[in-house]
Amino acid sequence: MKLLVLDRDGVINEDSPEYIKAPDEWHPIPGSIEAISELSRAGWSIVVASNQSAVGRGMISVDTLNRINAKMHRVVAAAGGHIDAIFFCPHHPEEDCECRKPKPGMLQEIAHRYHVNAMDLIMVGDSLRDLEAVASMDGMPILVRTGKGKKTEAAGNLPLNTLIFDDLQAVATYLLAHDMGMSVFPK
Repeated sequence: MKLLVLDRDGVINEDSPEYIKAPDEWHPIPGSIEAISELSRAGWSIVVASNQSAVGRGMISVDTLNRINAKMHRVVAAAGGHIDAIFFCPHHPEEDCECRKPKPGMLQEIAHRYHVNAMDLIMVGDSLRDLEAVASMDGMPILVRTGKGKKTEAAGNLPLNTLIFDDLQAVATYLLAHDMGMSVFPK
């Protein structure tokens, strides 16, 4: 199985320091929807793994989050693609839960549900916590320079073997050119 895990805000859609609190605040990053569509048509399973502390902070309800994610599903489907599942951590950062990245709980659940070895997970993110979560399981971290990505890259301290691309479209181009899943990455 070719499984790609994506962070949402800053990878698929524009991020906001005020959080994405309504469907009309959700705007895709240019090329991201096309990238998801190309990958899903090529047989990749696409799963989103996102910290959504706006729920735990009382800024939005789970229903509102579901409406935001439904918009994302519709936009991807309209472009001929498919997102297989969305996993999210709704907790406030101070709750110290196991599902909030950089802890690996959410990614462990994805590996379990999709029957893949955790070491075979590929995660695309724009923040260090995304990369640390997948690296802690010996999976493949990929940083994109969209969202907080340029700042994350400039700060350094990236996990070993992190690959860096300008955006999700560049990641898709790389994966589709190699079409070999985890074997395209150095270990």
